[in-house]
Amino acid sequence: MERENSWVGHWTDNFVTETVELHSFSEISDEGDMEVSAVSMDLIIPNDLLERILSHLPVASIFRAGCVCKRWHEIVTSKGFLQNFLHDLPQKPWYFMFTSSDEPVGFAYDLVLQKWYGIELPCIQTSNWFVSSSSGLVCVMDNDSRSELYICNPITKCCRRLVEPPGPKFSDYSALAISVNRVSHKYHVSIVRSNQVQGNFFQWDLSIHVYNSETMMWMTTLTEVLTGWRAGDESVICDGILYFLIYSTGGGTYNRHALVLYNLENRSSCGLLMTSSIPVPCSLTCGRLMNLKEKLVMVGGIGKQDRPGIIKGIGIWILNGKEWQEIARMPHRFFQGFGELDEVFASSGMDDLVFIQSYGAPALLIFDVNLKQWRWSQKCPVTKRFPLQLFTGFCFEPKLEIAP
Repeated sequence: MERENSWVGHWTDNFVTETVELHSFSEISDEGDMEVSAVSMDLIIPNDLLERILSHLPVASIFRAGCVCKRWHEIVTSKGFLQNFLHDLPQKPWYFMFTSSDEPVGFAYDLVLQKWYGIELPCIQTSNWFVSSSSGLVCVMDNDSRSELYICNPITKCCRRLVEPPGPKFSDYSALAISVNRVSHKYHVSIVRSNQVQGNFFQWDLSIHVYNSETMMWMTTLTEVLTGWRAGDESVICDGILYFLIYSTGGGTYNRHALVLYNLENRSSCGLLMTSSIPVPCSLTCGRLMNLKEKLVMVGGIGKQDRPGIIKGIGIWILNGKEWQEIARMPHRFFQGFGELDEVFASSGMDDLVFIQSYGAPALLIFDVNLKQWRWSQKCPVTKRFPLQLFTGFCFEPKLEIAP
């Protein structure tokens, strides 16, 4: 199936300080009417008022506006417009779905306009790279050495490589997280590494490494040996606290997962890491962590009591203090809609939205936490080409004014 829309544009390396060249989406039509409207508005609306009007448009519409005429193009690409008008206006998150395991290409879903756009991500090379996003920036890490990291804006294509993190390369398990300050645009990146102690399956070396964009340096803030538990690939930063899931290596059948809290500001876990651990709310086949307005939310596959590795449903919980509160459980009709849904799935969230996607199909389900409403996205313009083809993705906030 052909793409419904294409996301095309040529961007300069320094988006904030220089103007950019914008190109229209392929679905733009009725150009004559748009041009007449633009000329008419040029005669009656001053620049400052027009800037305010354009600043309230969705990101995709701002791109279109920049293609209407020279005046609009100059406005939406100006430094003042990007910094003064877009800075405090949140955008609904987009969901990017990889459509190839070999290339960093896929489609991004715009929830406001309910459209999919073809996008090629900068920096990233394959879909199995680690990905974390926050406030318009996306951090990616390679899946081989796990030492090649980039920060990018997927909309403007601005990209910067981070210095290589400390610690051993080729760790057994790694979890990546980024947190961006919405006002200053400074950010922290964390990596939780876990390596098996040689000759001992039950003991795992765990280390936490944190990058500060102000100092542009990494620090190893914690090293510890866990017994009977190891870290995995799920972590997120909420309100200065690093949360990550750990997994039992002791052969237990019920408590296969637990949550660990680590304070990034005072670099404390209140003693040993395990003393700060919180049990998961039920037997889970897998868990996905996300930051919704600085609150920790977990989407988990609920395992059967007699066969905990077999999924029977999907639940959503929010952490209040050290207690889990279930806020939703996927209705059976949606659960069935994924087809052959196994115990693993992709899920990420932002703002008040949770996105859930089966690895086995390009179907995207959205849950609105405020409205307590489930709904499918518009059908993604990609079809499954072979039985074992896998799909995954992540959500991000589309922002024009932020650069790494």
